[in-house]
Amino acid sequence: MALEEYVAKRDFTRTAEPKGRRGKAGGQRFVIQKHDARRLHYDLRLELDGVFKSWAVTRGPSLLAGEKRLAVQVEDHPLDYGDFEGNIPKGEYGGGSVIVWDRGSWRPDGDPAAGLKKGRLSFTLEGDKLAGGWHLVRMHKRRGEKRDNWLLIKQDDAAARPEDAPDITEERPDSVLSGRSNADVAGGVPAGEAQPATPAKPAKRPAKKARAPKRGEPVFVPPCLARLEASPPTGDRWLHEIKFDGYRIEAILADRKVTLWTRTGLDWTDTFGQEIPDAIAALAADSLVIDGEVVVESEAGASDYVALREDLSAGRTDRFRYYAFDLLHLDGQDLRGLPLVERKARLKQLIGRAAADQPLRFSEDFPEKGDLVLQHACRLSLEGIVSKRSDAPYRSGRSGDWIKSKCSDRQEFVIAGWVPSTATPKSIGSLVLAYHENGRLVHAGRVGTGFSRATARELWERLHQLEPTRMPFAKSPERNDRDVRWVEPQLVAEVEFRGWTGDLLLRHASFRGLRDDKPAEEIVREVPDGQEAAEPAPPEPAPAEPPKKPARRRQSSAPAVRLTHPDRVYWPEDGITKQGLADYYADVWKWLAPHVVARPLSLLRCPDGVDGKCFFQKAPWRGIDKAVAVLDNPGEGGDTVLAIEGLDGMIALVQGGVLEAHAWGARVDDLDRPDQLTFDLDPDEGIGWDAVREAALEVRQRLSDHGLESFLKTTGGKGLHVVVPLQPKAGWEEAKAFCKDLAEAMAADSPQRFTATMSKQKRKGRIFVDWLRNGRGNTAVAAYSTRARSGAPVSTSIGWDELNLDVRGRHFTLANLPGRLGHLDADPWAGFFRLKQTLPVESRAKKGKKR
Repeated sequence: MALEEYVAKRDFTRTAEPKGRRGKAGGQRFVIQKHDARRLHYDLRLELDGVFKSWAVTRGPSLLAGEKRLAVQVEDHPLDYGDFEGNIPKGEYGGGSVIVWDRGSWRPDGDPAAGLKKGRLSFTLEGDKLAGGWHLVRMHKRRGEKRDNWLLIKQDDAAARPEDAPDITEERPDSVLSGRSNADVAGGVPAGEAQPATPAKPAKRPAKKARAPKRGEPVFVPPCLARLEASPPTGDRWLHEIKFDGYRIEAILADRKVTLWTRTGLDWTDTFGQEIPDAIAALAADSLVIDGEVVVESEAGASDYVALREDLSAGRTDRFRYYAFDLLHLDGQDLRGLPLVERKARLKQLIGRAAADQPLRFSEDFPEKGDLVLQHACRLSLEGIVSKRSDAPYRSGRSGDWIKSKCSDRQEFVIAGWVPSTATPKSIGSLVLAYHENGRLVHAGRVGTGFSRATARELWERLHQLEPTRMPFAKSPERNDRDVRWVEPQLVAEVEFRGWTGDLLLRHASFRGLRDDKPAEEIVREVPDGQEAAEPAPPEPAPAEPPKKPARRRQSSAPAVRLTHPDRVYWPEDGITKQGLADYYADVWKWLAPHVVARPLSLLRCPDGVDGKCFFQKAPWRGIDKAVAVLDNPGEGGDTVLAIEGLDGMIALVQGGVLEAHAWGARVDDLDRPDQLTFDLDPDEGIGWDAVREAALEVRQRLSDHGLESFLKTTGGKGLHVVVPLQPKAGWEEAKAFCKDLAEAMAADSPQRFTATMSKQKRKGRIFVDWLRNGRGNTAVAAYSTRARSGAPVSTSIGWDELNLDVRGRHFTLANLPGRLGHLDADPWAGFFRLKQTLPVESRAKKGKKR
């Protein structure tokens, strides 16, 4: 960056900064200037070829070996700048106070010009405060970035400090040239009149005072961060809020202009479009600082990080919503010292009640106990909750005033390497993950699912641009890593997983998206301080005895099933692979098993994924695995049925491209007598959730009038299933007649609401009470089976008390359902398989007419 850029940015009739020209080459001075501009930072300048090569180090240098500090490369500065101390006027480029914090000489390791070009410059400093070896490592340039971002890293040598040593920027905060602080310079204290510099306590840093918000001039405030714990805190002084799944954003209104900052202080104002800034600018305030989160919401109103990333990639801005949860500054008043409840009250009054389509929302809190709020959030497949001390001031950093409790394990990891896809060219198949610990990179395993088709290609392109490197771990972490392409650990991935193995590797990891707002050097393993939550009670197991009849035509030895092409994508837009589907079924098997084991199955196969050809399969196909049993089916309806006896059978179906499992209402050892009935409530387009909910409750009441208890599940589509467990006494004709009579009774009593006829004309504006699934050979999608639809929705057993929220469609998905199951106290269908009730054939459904 030539000196012309330095000159072009400055008006030397207003600023005392030196104009300067290129000097003679050959000098080896370095200087670090502490610059309290819009944000406090430290300018590192290395003399090379007659200029100062310059970087803005946002948090200042650290003497802790291996600790990385972001260093943004800026324009070259003249050599005269090395002695500059003073005030740059407000309104000018870099307005604020400048002191010479450290200076001395530097010595490059090797050719510095080659190191700068390659993106890795190693050197030694000999200064008043800093010494020893250092690295500058260039990061991959993200989309929209104009500057080159580097990392400043202290080498592990005699000059490095231990972890418990004081921060050098706090221990020695003042100028080595004049002894002044930035506050002294800002206050006009002449050089030579400053008090002798003394080590400063962290709480009294001059920079903290200089950066405090002033009237009309709010500044970026480092955010308060939540500490991870296994369970929410108890007591009356805590408020509990839903944890959002988006980007943490600080909004600042000053001089009638709104800027949006990430948690690390990056200006993302242009990233989310104009609707959010316009909504904030319209508030009744001259200046403010709001802490909140930008999200994209699903149809059910839950924040969806994957949808957020998709909208960002597509350039869509119409679905972004900003949930505000704290107010730090308002019209010249710094509110951080006030209790949270008072700050939130002012924020709520400022925002008011926003309509559902407005981009600015207030984040409500819940007065109930934290464990109840978390339980409710997890049952609805939300990410978790954040508990906040109601009487606490706003403190930047991880003070313990905020506690986060999650429904499932999710955190960020550094991408250390990648493996090409075996199924799609120019796409990644899996990522090798890592985190930092004691200055080293620690292997965390791989993630091989969760990549949409577009994301897999985007990652391939971004990873190709990173500098190749050697394997970064002390020893090879995997038996066979010959397929891994190792890269500089610069990109950060958010990953959802199902816990850690004994070797501290991720279990059932799924990629959620890149985190461009978090630097790689800050990524560590998150470990909750509390105890792990107890595992919920599993559903009742399927009967253990093997079926005796009908006789098997082919014996099932149930071998372990090998997946071929595990990175084949089954849901391209959602990035769910064959391996991801297998992992899901392994994870939920204890819940799924009672609904599919030893039951005839009708299978929807999509060997090329949901975008390819899909077809129902009731008979064996060529190459079917032996873990899938082929059984005799005497009587009408066909000569064979397919069934499975364990998890191996389910994985074999995954290998065969099965994306939906539909089960009979009978077991293979009693095909002619159903043990459950299903009423499928199928609403016409445009019918709202309230109508569907009321229909389910009416079916439940009519069944109750016949002395029958019923259970509820989502279909993964637009309707609901009401399911009745039975003792297998009545035959199919009796069962079908009972269901038909009940459906026709509902249609007769409320013809404007219901129809019992499949005809599309009859269904217009109504809910079809589908009773036809209750015949021999007819099926209904099994609970916990995925659906071959966008978003990978899952048919899910729910409690009747969960009907207050719209849970249709994509509310429960392959990605979020395991988190829900992990936080249930009990199976919503507890008692289903033990219930001793029989079909009241003699009464029929006519007695169940609406009263």
